[in-house]
Amino acid sequence: MKKIVLTAMVCISIGFAAGWFLFHHQNQPVIKETARKVLYYQNPMNPEMTSPTPKKAPDGMDYVPVYAEAEKPSGQRKIAYYQDPMHPWYTSDKPGKAPDCGMDLVPVYQEDNSAKGIYINPTTVQNIGVTTETISRRKLTKTIRTSAIVEFDETRLYSINTKFMGWVEKLYVDYTGRAVKKGEPLLDLYSPDIVSTQEEYLQALRYRERLQKSELATARREADELVQSTRRRLKYWDITDREIASLTLRGKPGRALTIHSPASGIVTDKMVIDGQQVMPGMTLYKIADLTTVWVTADIYQYELDWIRLGQEVSLEMSYLPEKAIQGTVTYIYPYLDTATRTAKVRIQVLNTPDFDLKPGMFATVKIVSLVSLDDIAVPEQAIIRSGERNVVIISLGGGYFDPRNVRLGASADGFVQILEGVHEDEKVVTSAQFLIDSESNLKASIAGMNQPEKTDKKPEIDPKQVDEFFEDFEPKPVTKSAEEEHKLDGMEMK
Repeated sequence: MKKIVLTAMVCISIGFAAGWFLFHHQNQPVIKETARKVLYYQNPMNPEMTSPTPKKAPDGMDYVPVYAEAEKPSGQRKIAYYQDPMHPWYTSDKPGKAPDCGMDLVPVYQEDNSAKGIYINPTTVQNIGVTTETISRRKLTKTIRTSAIVEFDETRLYSINTKFMGWVEKLYVDYTGRAVKKGEPLLDLYSPDIVSTQEEYLQALRYRERLQKSELATARREADELVQSTRRRLKYWDITDREIASLTLRGKPGRALTIHSPASGIVTDKMVIDGQQVMPGMTLYKIADLTTVWVTADIYQYELDWIRLGQEVSLEMSYLPEKAIQGTVTYIYPYLDTATRTAKVRIQVLNTPDFDLKPGMFATVKIVSLVSLDDIAVPEQAIIRSGERNVVIISLGGGYFDPRNVRLGASADGFVQILEGVHEDEKVVTSAQFLIDSESNLKASIAGMNQPEKTDKKPEIDPKQVDEFFEDFEPKPVTKSAEEEHKLDGMEMK
């Protein structure tokens, strides 16, 4: 009997222990191990730098994973970026201090619709290669490189002609291109008019000499006036004082008159030959002084503001690469060439002793502007020019971008002056801005389509028109003919 009781007690104990174990495990919560999905990896110091795979940042830190479940709890607002409370145009993607006032940057939240601009996922920003640059003030100086042509100095061109008729007795300069010096004889001319005038002058001298001993003052004065009159006629015909003095000493007229060069230079044109008859006003020679030349450069209209009189210019000649030639801007033409839409700028250059600068040559002109602008400027590649407007993309941080309309100023050194639209210390997008601008235009178009037009005045509706409209939809009684009713009755009977 005792053995049976003991066995029963052992069985009850085992059953109680098994029941407690099963009941305890049924009440325990079941923990399911689920792996979180990694969206991408980002630089912990610069969240804009992302990567689809693990990697190291430039400072050696490991990129941290961003999980799909890493959403903030409901009720907690998500920060888009931070901005300066005193200067809202200054933004940053991480907390910090304002550069001007030193105040803490305040967060801008997405849920409050206070974040302006458009949002692009940081992964997309990384994939399309968006780069930014901080906007700052800088000194702009313009370097203009343009083509030019060497020309004659128009103030050093001479035309040799006579005021009397004659014949060429002898040519001293008998070919084009010869170099002559000032005062060098060019040719001898025989002119009957010059011979007769010389004879009159000599007779007037002899007449005055005879009247020197006369007691009549009037006669002596008239003799002097006659000498001066004939002498004046010789000078009107370009007979020099030296030649008149030689005529006086000689005492007899010369057959031929020698024409001398008025300046040193190069004979560019020779229009006479030996023995030729020449007429008054006929051009005999053209002489150009090439000690200085003009270099005429073509400057576009938008570059004229950078040109000033007295500005130093460097010339580059293709066949003189070893020589540095300098010039000075002396004149800016007051009109534009209608064909090229450029203005002419005259540069005066001192020629080399060997006259290396020859009229008609082409040259490359380099003009470094004396004018400098100290203003806000952005790189030229940051400007989106659509014809009607000029746009830059401002990076606000946190994947937010703000397209801005700007008013442009001068362009120089790869930068464009901004007169209106941006502020200093903002970050401007310098690459892939066309994709961002397209994204902005697309979202603006969609937003415009989703918003119905708002009208302040409600449309006026005539009640009679409403009644007539609903009368058309009221059910009308169906009328049946006798034959149709008979057929229907027969079908019901069947």
